[in-house]
Amino acid sequence: MLEAVGLTAEEESVYRRVLGRAATDPSELARELGLTEAAASAALDRLLATGLLTRVPGEGLAAAPPAVALGALIGERRDALRAAELALAAFAEEHRAAVAGRTISELIEVVTGVDAIRHRFLQVQQAATAEIRTFVTAPFVAVAPGDNPAETAAVDRGVRFRAIVERAMLAEPGVIPEAVASLESGVEVRVADALPMKLVLADADLGLVPLAVAPGGEPGAVLLHRSGLLAAMEALFETVWRRAYPLELSALGDSVVEAESDGPTPLDRKVLTLLLAGLTDQAVSTQLNLSMRTLQRRLRRLMDLAGVGTRMQLGWYAARNDWL
Repeated sequence: MLEAVGLTAEEESVYRRVLGRAATDPSELARELGLTEAAASAALDRLLATGLLTRVPGEGLAAAPPAVALGALIGERRDALRAAELALAAFAEEHRAAVAGRTISELIEVVTGVDAIRHRFLQVQQAATAEIRTFVTAPFVAVAPGDNPAETAAVDRGVRFRAIVERAMLAEPGVIPEAVASLESGVEVRVADALPMKLVLADADLGLVPLAVAPGGEPGAVLLHRSGLLAAMEALFETVWRRAYPLELSALGDSVVEAESDGPTPLDRKVLTLLLAGLTDQAVSTQLNLSMRTLQRRLRRLMDLAGVGTRMQLGWYAARNDWL
């Protein structure tokens, strides 16, 4: 727990043992914790140097008030982090100024191996301060769906997160619940007919593009730094985003309450949303655990309610009358 302020696990154990005692003898402490006297003395010296312990005249060592001693250490670490943030800003400016004179090999880094790609994938997202943009498409080599802790962490620290999902992905088992979880956390999700590649962008500074993997070959990816090529990736994302179909949490949420109604039920809204996102009838029935007969019956009822004769007309009516 106290590793964050620079203490080892052994030093923390010694400190916890000393708390609440008037004074401490190193030999007695070593016996209680199963340490050598040398290790116990070294830990006590370290705690004394950090201010967590204080000398009691004629009695040995005792714990200093934790609120004061630990508060000082935490304050020092906080100041050090602020200094590091300022240094990061300065380094970033130096980096941007130097980019113009860098070679191609410095602007493009090839990453190979599943572990290395996963590390860079998380690292790129952690580097974002304003926005993360990503294309989500199969196959998943380094990071599986639902296995991206950097997504929630980014949203929690105020980073805008936009994801475009390839339509075929929505037919895969478990993808709809994962999309719901992302929407609930604050991620903006849209669906595109097809995506040309996987992609993750961090602000306008970094981009990671996985490479196609030959059968039996080692997976690879390209890490792009600020450059004309990265700007092209940004433009591609924005073009696809404008044309993609937005997914809404209100239509995909878990709560499905059936009730007699003259309009569409929550489940009907889910059906319409997935169909308009481009899923086939079979994919919709699988995702919503409906039989094909039930699905067809619901669609027929909706068409009757809307007074239309085709699904295209139903989609137009649903959009115009807030059925989605």
